[in-house]
Amino acid sequence: MKVKYLNVSSRKTNQIIKETFAELIQEKKELNNITVTELVKKANITRSAFYTHFDSIYDIAQEIQDETLDLLMTNLNGIQTIDDLDHYLDIIFNYLKENEKIYSMLLSSNDPMLFSNRLSKTINKYILSLLKETKHENLELKVSFYTDGCMHLIIKHFRKEINNSLDDLNIFMKEAFRGLFIK
Repeated sequence: MKVKYLNVSSRKTNQIIKETFAELIQEKKELNNITVTELVKKANITRSAFYTHFDSIYDIAQEIQDETLDLLMTNLNGIQTIDDLDHYLDIIFNYLKENEKIYSMLLSSNDPMLFSNRLSKTINKYILSLLKETKHENLELKVSFYTDGCMHLIIKHFRKEINNSLDDLNIFMKEAFRGLFIK
């Protein structure tokens, strides 16, 4: 993001750009089908307002990904024990609920797979470090199965391919974690 210190007006413009971007990605299905021209027209902002915040369409996607990863990593670093996982998942699911509209649109496109892979790898690495002292057969396989499955369910939720709420997914993922790793 280009603007370092956002005032209220800049935050509002930034949010409008992201929401419009999410709408366009839902319509167009792919990032490379979106132009700055159509985004600024649909958002009813000037090109200079857009370029004050971003250099390109790809920068919007990158900022959304970075914000999500930052939230996940900030809270992931607070997990010291397996019991902390419940609190971590609550934070993540609250964030997803607060931003459900944007994620529903973004994840309905064809582009989120690279991001979800990046996210899964990051979470896999952390969970493996958390569980390194435990004696689990096929630990890496179990962690990969768990995190990839969780990411897939979240994407399916936002694509409206399953009817479960984010709260349902949160509870299910906590139970699945306990079933796989806590005996």
